[in-house]
Amino acid sequence: MIIFDDEYYMRLALNEAQNAFDKGEVPVGAVVVCDGRIIARAWNQVEMLKDATAHAEILAITQAAAALGDWRLENAEIYVTKEPCAMCAGAMVNSRIKRVVFGLSDPRSGAAGGALDVTGFSGMLHNVAVKSGVLEAECKALLQDFFKLVRCQR
Repeated sequence: MIIFDDEYYMRLALNEAQNAFDKGEVPVGAVVVCDGRIIARAWNQVEMLKDATAHAEILAITQAAAALGDWRLENAEIYVTKEPCAMCAGAMVNSRIKRVVFGLSDPRSGAAGGALDVTGFSGMLHNVAVKSGVLEAECKALLQDFFKLVRCQR
């Protein structure tokens, strides 16, 4: 059996983020892996679905739960290109995700150790292990390119 590393899965999340970019969405992508198997992939679809909760992480968690037939994702890891917001970090805690790996930190509104630490808050019933900075430069470049393009179109 081939074991893939965090960079491999983050590259898949970056592919999802590129899908978002191509559709005019903020380019954030997510991939959920359980026992070495990819069980979900998603990208931001807030504008397309007209749904403020349609973040890549939320969509991927929903897909992962459907794939496993259980809301408990205790053996799952989620790879996401940008640090999760409070909503997404809360969903990771509530679904009992084992670990979140993200690329770009968000010191202003990130909730996995950035502005907040929802994933590690001691009052929660579950804590999510966090790894940051995986392919950070690539994740940052994609977001910067998107917002430069948006500014130019105004």
